[in-house]
Amino acid sequence: MALKELVSKCLQARDMAYCPYSRFPVGAAVLTEDGAIITGCNVENASYGLTACAERTAIQRAVVEGHRRFSAIAVTCDVKDHFVGPCGACRQVLMEFGSDWTVYLTKPDGSYKETSLSELLPLAFSPAHLTKN
Repeated sequence: MALKELVSKCLQARDMAYCPYSRFPVGAAVLTEDGAIITGCNVENASYGLTACAERTAIQRAVVEGHRRFSAIAVTCDVKDHFVGPCGACRQVLMEFGSDWTVYLTKPDGSYKETSLSELLPLAFSPAHLTKN
């Protein structure tokens, strides 16, 4: 089952996070339209603004591998008592590749909450807005 594997891979990616400053590991796994799963983790930097989020790392890796169409993403961190979503910048980057994504907010125990990118980023700015001028 792709969902079980997607959740499992985002948890594995979280374990690879480089986060010596925040000590807040994040993992992400994107599911491409053709069934590939590409992972990413956060990679921090002493110059905090240069930190790369897990979601953007996964998207960038996927693009490098030739993927441009995605159907889902699973995201996790170490917060155990509630579901945590992607930051605003990551939501905007995901929107670059469409608004019809399914998003699985995943806890460390593997439980998840299903939502959508449209729900997480209502009234989003998208590439379509640039073609209207």
